[in-house]
Amino acid sequence: MVNRPELADFLRTRRQALQPEDVGLSRGPRRRTSGLRREEVAELCGMSTDYYARLERGNGPQPSAQMAAAIARGLRLSLAERDHLFLLTDHRAPDLALRGDHVSPGLLRVLDRLADTPAQIMSGPGETLCQTPPARALLGDQTRFTGLSRSIVHRWFTDPGERLLYPGSDHAAHSRIYTAQLRADVAEKGPGSRAAMVADHLLRCSTEFSALWGDHEIGVEFTDQKRFQHPEVGIIELHCQTLLDPHQEQTLLVFTATPGTESYGKLQLLTVIGNQQLRH
Repeated sequence: MVNRPELADFLRTRRQALQPEDVGLSRGPRRRTSGLRREEVAELCGMSTDYYARLERGNGPQPSAQMAAAIARGLRLSLAERDHLFLLTDHRAPDLALRGDHVSPGLLRVLDRLADTPAQIMSGPGETLCQTPPARALLGDQTRFTGLSRSIVHRWFTDPGERLLYPGSDHAAHSRIYTAQLRADVAEKGPGSRAAMVADHLLRCSTEFSALWGDHEIGVEFTDQKRFQHPEVGIIELHCQTLLDPHQEQTLLVFTATPGTESYGKLQLLTVIGNQQLRH
């Protein structure tokens, strides 16, 4: 059963320990609350303030496993704290294969400070865990997918819409690189991994992937130069910097443009579009 008193105390202490600067918010001259406000945490978790407040008061409903994961992310919990939260909400702590879904608090702190820049955190075989609003404006919401479609490699070979994000002349290179990266991931993670599941499915349903897989290419990598085909601004050329969290095998991707270039102006426009989507 849900340990509501313990859950309420745990959430309250974690909220009070989290400072506005930790999540990219301005403290402001009138703030007197110790830590974050309830409404701020609720927004970070993607839930209503009333729902979160009831959990802290000890009279809320049992959060689902998905909701518990959202709370863990919003409160920037460590893996140990996340597992504890799952137990308090009467859910089994995620097994080792799923622990990589929990976003590193350190990477989240960096992402929080990139609200005006396209940036996203990736895990596993190309799975997007969270994005800034400009990243959603550039690439679409890549966190909405479920099952094998969470993997960008899977979508690349099964969903024609995924390729619309990139100029057609780049498609062949993308296919080779995605295949090589997936092969390396399968070799490292083993036959029971999610990477292996993606590869097995693609071998059955994609002749293009099967042919490339048979080439046994390895070590083929993307450069830091990226070209995107955006429906509103056209082709935009960006640089991609990466920050790796080696403990959870997650990567923060940050997309920037050279100041003074046409792509720089297009990126500024996309930032506005992203902010409008966030307000809408």
